[in-house]
Amino acid sequence: MVEIEIRPVGEQDREWIENLMTIRWNDPSVVVHGERFNPAELPGFLALQGSEPCGLITYSIQGSACEIVTLDTLLPGHGIGSRLIDILKNKAKKSGCARLWLMTTNDNTDALAFYQKRGFRLAALHAGAVELSRQLKPQIPLVAENGIPIRDEIELEMAL
Repeated sequence: MVEIEIRPVGEQDREWIENLMTIRWNDPSVVVHGERFNPAELPGFLALQGSEPCGLITYSIQGSACEIVTLDTLLPGHGIGSRLIDILKNKAKKSGCARLWLMTTNDNTDALAFYQKRGFRLAALHAGAVELSRQLKPQIPLVAENGIPIRDEIELEMAL
């Protein structure tokens, strides 16, 4: 197992986050449920292997709900994503949140499996929602690399 330190995102991490989002999502912003987020401006937790970032979770708290906006791991299979979720879950509980939730798209079968294995439940299907997101971010592809048309958003949640 790789030794990983996790700490809150700091100002010194903002440029790295913006670069990661640009590499992963072709833009420093992400659009979900018709809202644009700039993860480099959000609170989050950074996973480090030595001094090198290897994972990131960003979030937004609105009322009693904590939304996972992004989750990225650069070393898959080492438990980094699970640890980042656990840390955020604890933060959300301490902040008075009753719900941890996120959106993913219908093509993201790896994410659907990952989150369900960690206790998230399917909460809602937002059919055709990606069309609204494309109005804000036209570079969202029509078809994923796995050949699945990207059309719908799937909401997953976990009670805290």
